[in-house]
Amino acid sequence: MAPSLQTPPTQAAPPVNAPDTGWRRARTSLSLSEVHASIKVPATNASFWRKMMAFWGPGLMVAVGYMDPGNWATDIAGGSQFGYTLLSVILISNLFAMLLQHLAAKLGIVTGRDLAQACRDHYPKPVAMVLWFLCEIAIAACDLAEVIGSAIALNLLFGLPLPWGVVLTILDVLVVLLFQSRGFRVIESIVAGLTVVIFGCFLYEIIVSNPDYFSILGGLVPQPEVVTNPKMLYIAIGILGATVMPHNLYLHSSIVQTRAIEQTEPGKRMAIKFATIDSTVALFLAFFVNAAILITAAAAFHRNGLHDVADISDAHKLLAPVLGAGAASAVFAVALLASGQNSTLTGTLAGQIVMEGFLDLKLRPWMRRLLTRAIAVVPALIVTLLYGEKGTGELLVLSQVILSFQLSFAVVPLVLFTSSKAKMGIFVNKPWVQVLAWLVSAVIIVLNVYLLYETFFG
Repeated sequence: MAPSLQTPPTQAAPPVNAPDTGWRRARTSLSLSEVHASIKVPATNASFWRKMMAFWGPGLMVAVGYMDPGNWATDIAGGSQFGYTLLSVILISNLFAMLLQHLAAKLGIVTGRDLAQACRDHYPKPVAMVLWFLCEIAIAACDLAEVIGSAIALNLLFGLPLPWGVVLTILDVLVVLLFQSRGFRVIESIVAGLTVVIFGCFLYEIIVSNPDYFSILGGLVPQPEVVTNPKMLYIAIGILGATVMPHNLYLHSSIVQTRAIEQTEPGKRMAIKFATIDSTVALFLAFFVNAAILITAAAAFHRNGLHDVADISDAHKLLAPVLGAGAASAVFAVALLASGQNSTLTGTLAGQIVMEGFLDLKLRPWMRRLLTRAIAVVPALIVTLLYGEKGTGELLVLSQVILSFQLSFAVVPLVLFTSSKAKMGIFVNKPWVQVLAWLVSAVIIVLNVYLLYETFFG
């Protein structure tokens, strides 16, 4: 029998129309090999909706990171202190995210590498190891926010003590393993279902809070005071840091490869187009959720003179008496629990992608996820035992600061790789996209450096 000309199942082919010298290593292990190219897609001449349904899913998994429990505190603080003014910051943050997620999807589709693999291939080993270490810290911080958010939600709904809630989140690992073994579409469906729950909960919160809709429209327009008012600027930067998540860039560049696309120029162009539509629509849903949290806080607290509500538990306690709707607090807690569980699914996948990509090391899935969860559970458990709700609130804020610190170490390589003709060939970023991407990167870096400085020295 003649030897096969296809790429071996454990390796990825080099980019279409890109020279092999663009990467340090000609081949690398497949990203998420157990589900790589496991979902069939129609031919390039199929109808728009058939192709859209085939590519629908990864965007929602990415959008989860933009509405996880870590975002809630900054949105609540922004709404209670400044009303609807900071809605424009949430909108701008999501526009930044749409561009960066487009670049992440394009990197994965064109090169057959996720962002972690691309960093390992491009940089010397010591640099790659530093990037891996920083990314692992960021994922642990993100997981920490999920653990705390889920524990707070269980406490609000069932009165479960926070330490027990933290310990209970370890079971999330088993849930992820159970569903991933049944196919990647199952995980995408679970994420979609939980997202619908979150969306529905906040649609209810907006209705019962009866906000000023004209003020909402005004809040979408950037105001000079966002920059001139130091307190407002600090929260605005916090919203940006909590919105654009570094681990989502690694995640998206990998999970777009679950689609079995044609490895041709038309096939990759089709995949880039529909992956971008998928993530952009999903991020609009994330924008609604983040905006809804801020709008609810503005209508329920700021309008009634409660300008110092920044804690999730305090917000839960005040919603029902302020709004006069008994279900408001319960719905708020249900949304928080759904958000925490959703983030668990995507966070554990991101951890697997980063470790396998940077180290080319494969651990058993249960071991990898248990290790990631333990890194988050141990500090959360210690803080809840020693300091209770106040400590968990401060730990939640700290997790967002850590994420802000790591963000630039993911954004810069992503923009660098997708702007390189040697690596991307004909799919390289157009000049105007390069300028816009570097501008967005510069804004994110400057604002996050300022946030870190104010947090530790301000």
